[in-house]
Amino acid sequence: MAGLSRRGVLQSASGAAVGAAVVRPGSAQAASAEPMPGSETNPLELWYRQPAMDWLQALAVGNGRLGAMVWGGVYRETLNLNEDSVWGGGPHQYDDPQGAEALPEIRRMINEGNWIGAQRLADEKFMGRPTEQMPYQPVGDLLIDLVGVTGEPTAYRRSLDLRKAVATTEFTLDGVQHRRQVFASHPEQVLVVRHTVSGEALISLDVSYTSPQRATVQPHDGTTLALEGVSGDAEGITGAVQFTSLVRAVTTDGTVHAEGDKLKVRGAREVTLLVSMASSYRNYADVSDDHVGKAEGPLDRATRRGFGQLLNTHVRDYQELFGRLDIDLGTSSAIEKPTDERVQTFRDGGDPQLAALYYQFGRYLLISSSRTPGQPANLQGIWNYKMAPEWQSKYTLNINAEMNYWPAGPANLAECWDPMFAMTEELAETGKRTAELMWDAKGWVAHHNTDAWRGTAPVDFAYYGVWPMGGAWLCLLFWEHFEYTGDRQALAEHYPVLRGSVEFFLDTLVRDEATGYLVTNPSHSPEVKHHEQDDEGVSICAGPTMDCQILRDLFTAFEKAAKALGEQDPMVEQAVSARAQLPPNQIGYLGQLQEWLIDWEEAALERSRHVSHLWGVFPSDQITPIRTPELADAARKALELRGPAVTAGWSLAWKINIRARLLEAENAYLHIRQLIAPGRTAPNLFDLHPPFQIDGNFGGVSGITEMILQSHSGEVFLLPCLPAAWPSGRVRGLRARGGYEIEIRWQDGRLTDGRIRSLLGNRVRLRTDRPVDVIGVDSVDRPEANVVEFDTVQGRTYRVRPRMA
Repeated sequence: MAGLSRRGVLQSASGAAVGAAVVRPGSAQAASAEPMPGSETNPLELWYRQPAMDWLQALAVGNGRLGAMVWGGVYRETLNLNEDSVWGGGPHQYDDPQGAEALPEIRRMINEGNWIGAQRLADEKFMGRPTEQMPYQPVGDLLIDLVGVTGEPTAYRRSLDLRKAVATTEFTLDGVQHRRQVFASHPEQVLVVRHTVSGEALISLDVSYTSPQRATVQPHDGTTLALEGVSGDAEGITGAVQFTSLVRAVTTDGTVHAEGDKLKVRGAREVTLLVSMASSYRNYADVSDDHVGKAEGPLDRATRRGFGQLLNTHVRDYQELFGRLDIDLGTSSAIEKPTDERVQTFRDGGDPQLAALYYQFGRYLLISSSRTPGQPANLQGIWNYKMAPEWQSKYTLNINAEMNYWPAGPANLAECWDPMFAMTEELAETGKRTAELMWDAKGWVAHHNTDAWRGTAPVDFAYYGVWPMGGAWLCLLFWEHFEYTGDRQALAEHYPVLRGSVEFFLDTLVRDEATGYLVTNPSHSPEVKHHEQDDEGVSICAGPTMDCQILRDLFTAFEKAAKALGEQDPMVEQAVSARAQLPPNQIGYLGQLQEWLIDWEEAALERSRHVSHLWGVFPSDQITPIRTPELADAARKALELRGPAVTAGWSLAWKINIRARLLEAENAYLHIRQLIAPGRTAPNLFDLHPPFQIDGNFGGVSGITEMILQSHSGEVFLLPCLPAAWPSGRVRGLRARGGYEIEIRWQDGRLTDGRIRSLLGNRVRLRTDRPVDVIGVDSVDRPEANVVEFDTVQGRTYRVRPRMA
């Protein structure tokens, strides 16, 4: 229902603003012809000597909407299938209509220090109904069995080529070479499986489905097998998403026959299997779509294409995104080892290329799990084989969902934001009801989780769920998109949603009786207790530091967005006034950045994987070593007190970004070594909490970017945090806020060459590790050591070189 909130939006922006310069993906301004990423010494391939033995060894393919895990079996190939709109339950409103009645009493108890009473009352009367949200669920498995072959396989190899987004399995049986390729085509919206053999050998296959869902398998037509089912029940809500998967065999010879629950191919020289999936999900309120017709259309169109055309179209489409960025961090003999062996030994050093491979794999995952049409990347991207996955594989808005999109701007994948933006618009619709019924407020709100049904009420328990900042954080992505692209049309489209979030907080912030500041109440610092009462952990409070940091940026983004769009909005003045009355970042009794409005002594020593009060360091830039050195030191102390917490991949990934912003190169790299290691990274390079959570993959990409390039606080910083493990390297295609595309080369840990391509014609402030000259400008200003400022012309490239003594 995202279209409903877009209607008439552009009328709110002036014609001049909407028509201003913008970097559109694929345009001449956005990209120039460059060689594909990777090289012989920088191979962009995951590869293995044996088939997958479990799900975390299988290889992921996806097109943003459809996903599959490819096991690379010999006699039986298994593809675990996902379609991103197949979720448990059905359309549902989570809001408790009596919630607002309990709000004054909850606030009173918090003000009086009766936190356990407030938290228990919130559990009783201020939670969603049901208190758990719905799970993301699988479609089923596609099984491809070789018929009539025996013997032990030799020359086995399976791989995932990140340059082409193709998974390949190769082996030899009885002297016959077999090759199986799998990819997910975004242009055609189908999965493609191609099986070929050498010489005069022929292929016979039995193709079938299995599913944990309530599903049936039967012929769809003479060459097509159908799996039809309905999603599972959850939390007392009946599964309502009907789905279909169709697999069709296309051959140039031999026979194909759908019979019973199998699709039989006999005596073919080569076989192409086309898999199409669709569901009845239209949007969060409507599951009445024609799932069979939606699956048939792409299948019929793909059938008319030959395999070569399907492959070429897929590769061209994928490379238009993936090919924008190349990164080389050095190489070694370790590149000759299989990927799973490299993960085992990365922490020992000597394999810098694995960090570059990990980086590009993260970009691959974002392209594969977040494109239009489709849902945003959830907690597992789009890959899940469980009916009840951990944390329902939904969208956790207090860090994980946002972390998924940290690479979108700097790693040159701005289009991948679009599904998240569409969901945020829908959350603004459902969140309006939550604001009204549970907060008695205007605007809209989303708490710490959502799902396909766009739940916005508090869920799980009050300890975790009473945190009203999820929607506000999502709205900041709109402004981040504008900072990277200058796209005023997109900003104008999303401005009403941003405004609605601001309106909610202007209506719900309350005056703290002790300090006089405006604060959120109730809320908490995500998933961290500040007290134990009656042997029960208590998190609920007023005005935690993270909330204040998010609101400071939200009100600032709203002010800047209104200015960029030429909006004369009276709410801007209210937001600016409220911003000035928020609690500031404070330093506590141990020298740490305070996590709460009150400097609770024991709470400052609480260990946790969450570092929410350091949001002001990253993803925000409210705290930096250059502008706010005392607060930066306090952030370092807070990290020390929080403990190592290497038990969650996503937490390590966040800390890489924080350490990079604090300009701690070796500490940032230490966290990379901890992240790319057994227990935190699976053999297939999936991030592990454990279990699998994709956020750590994306956070890792962002962290590596922040070590090489930072753009915040009004400046671009080249090589701000380069570790000794990467003494020489290069990167091409990074994006910086303000509209710049960056190329950097370095040797012996120092900048040797840089290129800045101006995409919007803005003036740039550039910070480097040494004095530089800029080639291509008449003059530069040098306001401080190692900083230059100069005007740019849109579309022009400027070369940066170390200044000669």
